[in-house]
Amino acid sequence: MSIEQTAREFFEACETGGGWEACKGYCHDDAGFACQADALADVTTLAGYAEWMKGLLGPIPDGRYELTAFAVDQDRRTVVAAAVFHGAQTGAGGPVAPTGKTVASDYAYVIRFDGDRIAHMTKIWNDAHALRQLGWA
Repeated sequence: MSIEQTAREFFEACETGGGWEACKGYCHDDAGFACQADALADVTTLAGYAEWMKGLLGPIPDGRYELTAFAVDQDRRTVVAAAVFHGAQTGAGGPVAPTGKTVASDYAYVIRFDGDRIAHMTKIWNDAHALRQLGWA
């Protein structure tokens, strides 16, 4: 499978809340994760991030993505995906009782490969803006 196809399938599995179980087949077991956002400060593995995304769909059960760009840099074995996350906090499990507020939050993934599997992913995201939209901050 090409890195493009692997990245697309990983993206879908991660963004729809499949958790690490649905994502691990596309990744090295020790795949790293980084994001300069307070909401994800303690998440350092892709397994941890996949589980965080799965958990996010509890308080935001209609959470979904709108893919806005997808590019492959074959020379650097990197894929970049940009999207907007949409949803409303109507479910339980968030930091506050359901607010009913909606979010439309831009983000990007920089997905680096080692061989045919994902070795590391960086998320570029303004968490403070997203949390304010939801009434969480």
